[in-house]
Amino acid sequence: MEFRKIGEDYVVRLDRGEEVMECLTNLCEKEGIALASISGIGASDCMEVGLYNVSEKKYYPKEFTGEMEVTSLVGSVTEKDGKPYLHIHANACDEELRGIGGHLKKCRISGTGEIFLHTLPGKVGRQEDLKGQTGLNVFSFE
Repeated sequence: MEFRKIGEDYVVRLDRGEEVMECLTNLCEKEGIALASISGIGASDCMEVGLYNVSEKKYYPKEFTGEMEVTSLVGSVTEKDGKPYLHIHANACDEELRGIGGHLKKCRISGTGEIFLHTLPGKVGRQEDLKGQTGLNVFSFE
């Protein structure tokens, strides 16, 4: 991974074999990024995404392998328990141009990854849904 800080934002290049969630978490820890939006594209040969079933309060992950174009990575950086908390959704297509997508658990880069982090001043935390309706870690503005 290489990156350049431009103003308060980051332009990130991920290289073959690097894992998106791990690299971005490490970058946020190293650079002290507490609040940001994430966007990106790239190529992957192994991606795990999930669907969260709200009524069951359970994730259903699925791993995909083979050459894929990552057509969209969109998400946020907040904090939970004083550490970076990345929440990213991804869309990709396989060699037959069939689409997949969901909550990103992991994504190994096969070609390159091009990521932009737009940082924001301040902090937003995460907390369990206080109404107990979803089981999700939602924004906390305290």
